[in-house]
Amino acid sequence: MKRGNGFPTASPGKKAKVSKPKPKESDYCDVDPLHDENGNAVWPAKREDIERAKVFIKACAKSGQKTLLVPDKDADGLSSGVILYRTLTSLGLDRSLIDVHLVRKGYTMHDEDERSVMKTKDPRYIIVLDQGSIKAPPVIDSPETKSLIIDHHLSDDFPKNAEVVSACHYPPVATSSLLTYEICKEIAPSEDDFDQTCAYLACIGTHGDLGNTLKWAPPFPNLNPTLKQHTKKAINDAVALLNAPRRTAKRDVSVAWDALLASTSPKDLVKSPRLLAARAEINEEVERHTHAAPKFTPDGRIAVLKINSEAQVHPVIATRWAGYLSSKLLEIVMVANYGYLPGKVNFSCRIARSARGRDPPVNIIESLKAAAALSSDGLRDRLGTSFARGHKEASGGIVDVEAFEEMTELLKVGEKPEKKEGETSSRKKKSALETTPQKNKIANYFKKI
Repeated sequence: MKRGNGFPTASPGKKAKVSKPKPKESDYCDVDPLHDENGNAVWPAKREDIERAKVFIKACAKSGQKTLLVPDKDADGLSSGVILYRTLTSLGLDRSLIDVHLVRKGYTMHDEDERSVMKTKDPRYIIVLDQGSIKAPPVIDSPETKSLIIDHHLSDDFPKNAEVVSACHYPPVATSSLLTYEICKEIAPSEDDFDQTCAYLACIGTHGDLGNTLKWAPPFPNLNPTLKQHTKKAINDAVALLNAPRRTAKRDVSVAWDALLASTSPKDLVKSPRLLAARAEINEEVERHTHAAPKFTPDGRIAVLKINSEAQVHPVIATRWAGYLSSKLLEIVMVANYGYLPGKVNFSCRIARSARGRDPPVNIIESLKAAAALSSDGLRDRLGTSFARGHKEASGGIVDVEAFEEMTELLKVGEKPEKKEGETSSRKKKSALETTPQKNKIANYFKKI
């Protein structure tokens, strides 16, 4: 019996099919960091900024004075806050001197009402984590209070008189929790104790912002031993649970903060009844609104979905649709929520999965600014300071309903593309494909399994 040579053979007259190798998927860390004049990588932020932050934190711990932490509401912000809290106590600051301010629904830390509430706590040190920044007055109106901002959101403007350490210009951009981890590990009294109590927090915060497929390649620290110790599943489940309370209509972020501060591992979080209840509420709300039909701009670059929910589910739905919609033209998926705040539209944008890795890369912030610039009568100003905030890959805003509607009209959302000159609309015979009932309806994508 004659043996084959192990290669596929083609029938006479037919070409052999050659399978194309799948392109290697790029990882978040697959970018070259910036280097200083000595050839050293500048990561996660400028060395001089990191050194100033270390001096600030050590002085705060030794002061024995009231300290206020202002972490953002998501897994990354909360993890940053707990890392800082544990670092301060390990350096000697009494727990009774540490207070936490969680920004209320519909506000930012820069709003006067929030600044007044923070001032009533009479802190001598304020550390703001992962809040995003704009050009603003001092964090609070108190000349005796010193402020430090630790962040990674894209911004070159910050509150007046604050010390700042930002990762936003130093790729691969570290999350706020990872930036805080890198700063604090250099001043922690015990490296082993610090890793035991804070490394899993850095993993939770980083997976919360960057997803669970991150390879933790250099210049990121090797936290794979931590992932192995606690398991990726427990860490990713913890992310979903910590993000749930801030998405509910009530938005009781203190539930997530209290649970995370009391935890010794991610598995403590997956047992929390209050976190589990919040996640169940959000899952139900997402399922209720995720079937909204998208409308597209005539050029096919932006898909817009409109929902009406008191819960903060628009980012979740935007992420979900960005993973399912696929087109050579599509770049951005935008979900606009008309029900989260009265008179406002809270919207979230994500890069469509089919658009990731394009050259040049999609920049949501620049695309939103370009959309506002289509107006000739000051729409950009009417959109306010909470427009196009966040990251190039994940942005959004909180704007007046009228301004948002004006922007979508300028983008011609829902309008069909104009026919090019010379195009005909001759009707073709229906193919077998066209007469076959469609089976892959969008509702099928979101069936419960």
